[in-house]
Amino acid sequence: MGEMRQLPFRGEGEPNLYTVSQLNTLVRELLEVNFPEIWVEGEISNLRRYPSGHLYFTLKDASSEISAVMFNQLSSYLEFQPEDGMNVLALGTVTVYGPRGKYQVEVRRMKPAGLGKLQLAFEKLKERLKVEGLFDELRKRPIPVLPERIGIVTSAEGAAIRDIISIISRRYPLVEVLVFPVKVQGEGAAEEIAHGIELANLYHLQKEKIDVLIVGRGGGSLEDLWAFNEEVVARAIFHSKIPVISAVGHEIDFTIADFVADLRAPTPSAAAELVVPHRDEMAGRIREVLKQLAEGQRARVEDLKVKLQMLMSSYAFRRPIRRLSEHRQTLDHLTGLLLRAYRARERAMRERLRALLGRLEAVSPAAVLRRGYSVIENEAGRVVKSAEQVKLHERLSVRLHRGKLTCEVWGKEEPTSGA
Repeated sequence: MGEMRQLPFRGEGEPNLYTVSQLNTLVRELLEVNFPEIWVEGEISNLRRYPSGHLYFTLKDASSEISAVMFNQLSSYLEFQPEDGMNVLALGTVTVYGPRGKYQVEVRRMKPAGLGKLQLAFEKLKERLKVEGLFDELRKRPIPVLPERIGIVTSAEGAAIRDIISIISRRYPLVEVLVFPVKVQGEGAAEEIAHGIELANLYHLQKEKIDVLIVGRGGGSLEDLWAFNEEVVARAIFHSKIPVISAVGHEIDFTIADFVADLRAPTPSAAAELVVPHRDEMAGRIREVLKQLAEGQRARVEDLKVKLQMLMSSYAFRRPIRRLSEHRQTLDHLTGLLLRAYRARERAMRERLRALLGRLEAVSPAAVLRRGYSVIENEAGRVVKSAEQVKLHERLSVRLHRGKLTCEVWGKEEPTSGA
């Protein structure tokens, strides 16, 4: 607080005398020291915009009001347009405008009240969990390159689960997918998501290993995604024994779950692409490994030949012909062993590659069609799985191994109720 100037009175025991300016200065210093930075919630009224860019307005609630000002250096960064009647959260300093002795708030930041409350809660929880170490990069685990079993914690009815399963089955159909359905929006959603993560870990520990867990949902507003900003979800991810990929909303959306998870995917579809390789890429990697192995073996043989030539050209081996002959035979024998070992290794790797490619080919849609099966679609392009899905005289498209047929339904036999 600044120095307080006093004017003495003539009589003892009488109060100190202040000029008006001195009193306003003292009050301003008291307010600014005791309220250096506060959030104030209220409704904007009497909003005035000056040519300078400064905003003057009143913040009020049901029973009180206070004047406020926001100068142009700060008001130009507002992400919304303030209007009379709008509820806002304002961050600023309580002060006094000296020339008029007017008590007011100098506002530095301002947000719409509904979104502002959520954002404020988000920032507070984020900062607290960061201090606790939940976001520490050193504790985050790598995602397995070739998972055998993937768990998904999301809504069973949303578009996210359909997108994830479709992409995984197309890219790497050998993997097993386990879905732990939960509510992802509204009251109780955060507790359901945390429970779904715990159930996945229980399955992982007591039944079969789950290599990676995808936790997320499709896009929405901040309120829609709020369950993934709850502390109970953050701690469930933190304590998970399974590596977790957070896949919440769209690319621009960030949640507390993203910061705690071992890996953040910008969307659920991106999570599906990150968690498994494409089968074509995998086959290419195997071919590249085989090529590198063959080149390494050839280089090893060439290196041995060079060493032999150096030994043969040395003085020590010029005259003792018998010893040289013995080493030649030994080299031939070792070279033969090496080549046989290389060929055996190469054959084994090629057999493994053929087996993997065969397994991939066996589960491909084209292989199923080649075995005489077909895919029937209605005019909307949806796959027909039951006679109950079609009507008499409806036109259907039949996809065969070679070609496509357009048919009309003349009769159908629907399954019995016990089927």
